[in-house]
Amino acid sequence: MTDARELRELTGALLAEHPPATTERADFLKARFDAGLAWVHYPAGLGGLDAPRSLQAVVDTELAAAGAPDNDPRRIGIGLGMAAPTILRFGTQEQKERFLRPLWVGEEVWCQLFSEPGAGSDLAALGTRAVRDGDDWIVNGQKVWTSSAHLARWAILIARTDPGLPKHRGISYFICDMTDPGVEVRPLRQITGEAEFNEVFLTDVRVPDTHRLGETGEGWKVAQTTLMNERVSIGGSRVPREGGMIGPIAATWRERPELRTHDLHQRLLTLWVEAEVARLTGERLRQQMVAGQPGPEGSGMKLAFARLNQEISGLEVELLGEEGLLYSDWTMRRPELVDFTGRDAGYRYLRSKGNSIEGGTSEVLLNIVAERVLGLPAEPRNDKDVAWKDLVR
Repeated sequence: MTDARELRELTGALLAEHPPATTERADFLKARFDAGLAWVHYPAGLGGLDAPRSLQAVVDTELAAAGAPDNDPRRIGIGLGMAAPTILRFGTQEQKERFLRPLWVGEEVWCQLFSEPGAGSDLAALGTRAVRDGDDWIVNGQKVWTSSAHLARWAILIARTDPGLPKHRGISYFICDMTDPGVEVRPLRQITGEAEFNEVFLTDVRVPDTHRLGETGEGWKVAQTTLMNERVSIGGSRVPREGGMIGPIAATWRERPELRTHDLHQRLLTLWVEAEVARLTGERLRQQMVAGQPGPEGSGMKLAFARLNQEISGLEVELLGEEGLLYSDWTMRRPELVDFTGRDAGYRYLRSKGNSIEGGTSEVLLNIVAERVLGLPAEPRNDKDVAWKDLVR
């Protein structure tokens, strides 16, 4: 299907059969998925219609105008932005049919079990082990900085299945049941006072081989799809002009003329222009994605996202002067999502410090951009052909 008119007709039929005003939210979302209007570029039967990705906007516009509910994408962002495209590309038909519908509807929240205490920036050095036992894999290890683990039903997990191979090989990719009794989730309290992140301990967790994504030992290849999509979802999300972090400081500037100085004005103008350039670059990236899988461009967008958030939030605190030193609430909470714009300047300043760590550190992303986008020589690496078990740790 490539016709916008036909998509509008299908959307109209969905609205007529399931009026948003009288249909339960969950029932409407399930009906939307079954009609192929969830993500139109996905295959028919899996929430899509094999249509161009660009036509999703046609559906979204019609549904928004009718007051139809969405699937609360911020709450299930890891599932939508990371798990779903990976399952679509590497999953079996049974896996796609089992996981994609409840994922998109929001019935099942997902988290990402990648980073470890000794394998964050160097993710391929991970030490969580998965040992084959008949039709299952027995998983033992520790993961860290796991967003939404306290809410998640499922997790995308990478673990080492062959320590005798170099670190980028011998890794496999699994879907882990977070309700397994061997999974322990502990909160990690952050500088904001909240604990949106967690550390996860895996003790003799049984993962059926039917929950493996991709071939055994090819988990790093599968993980690259997840990571590229993660960086696009973090750095390339669609925002309106003055959306994101630049919005609150621009509003404060207009509403509080007594705070203005010439120097602050020049710095705010510079950041406003950079934020708008980043926004338009993100729009171009989304249009490029229509033609295929995201590439290393997502790393560049995520880099810009982190730097701008930190610089803008720092300027906002400086603009507010003594008020910027206040912090409204240190209560220990385990929130369902991160809300940058709905909180005060102090929260934005503190929380943005994590932007250059989560989703790939800025240092690693700079290497990716240098090597894969600019074509610069790769940094020397002396561990690529050494068995993981022989590496010095």
